[in-house]
Amino acid sequence: MNSDRLYQHNPPRNSTAFLPGSTFKILNSLISLETGVISNELAILTWDGIQRQIPAWNRDLNMREAIKLSAVWFYQVLARRVGHEQMQKWVAKADYGNQNIGKKDDIDKFWLEGELRITPNQQIQFLRRLHKNDLPFSERSISLVKDIMIVEQTPDYTIRAKTGWAVFGEQTKPQLGWYVGYLEKNKNAYFFATNIDIRSTNDGAARIELTRRCFKDMGLL
Repeated sequence: MNSDRLYQHNPPRNSTAFLPGSTFKILNSLISLETGVISNELAILTWDGIQRQIPAWNRDLNMREAIKLSAVWFYQVLARRVGHEQMQKWVAKADYGNQNIGKKDDIDKFWLEGELRITPNQQIQFLRRLHKNDLPFSERSISLVKDIMIVEQTPDYTIRAKTGWAVFGEQTKPQLGWYVGYLEKNKNAYFFATNIDIRSTNDGAARIELTRRCFKDMGLL
């Protein structure tokens, strides 16, 4: 941030728009808190009893847990509570990606398989605005979301981040993997948007591993 320096691999891909997948949970959290459809990060949503593929999702959850587990059902409930009109308004106000959330019927899936698209470069711009409190949300909403985004904290640095996984079409290969966020160290911030093709389930771990290797190369970890 302080030197406004950019490191990138594959510049054409960084200006290509992709489905955001679960990286949209950052904005979904902000909107849900701001509109009051959930009161805070500890308010619990009751599990509907439907068994889903990830066992850790199959229970009552609060937002702090749900963003860590990337629990899709939790954020689908929030999106339905926000509603199409309000969601469209806030996605546009936040200037998020192409701002296209599709039709009313898409309200609980537009970030997973709908029309919403965002480039890695746009992810960085959104994260910079989040870091600077320069998004159209209250300080309280932004502060809560920054807090639940923390994935690692040491005396030297803090990493706030969110993974994402998107499938295009009928389970096509490759699928898409995201890891977006920022590392804070020495009164500076280092924003990242890692975007990879996923060809096997094992590739999911590479999103975080690649990002950490980059930070190690920069002497930050």
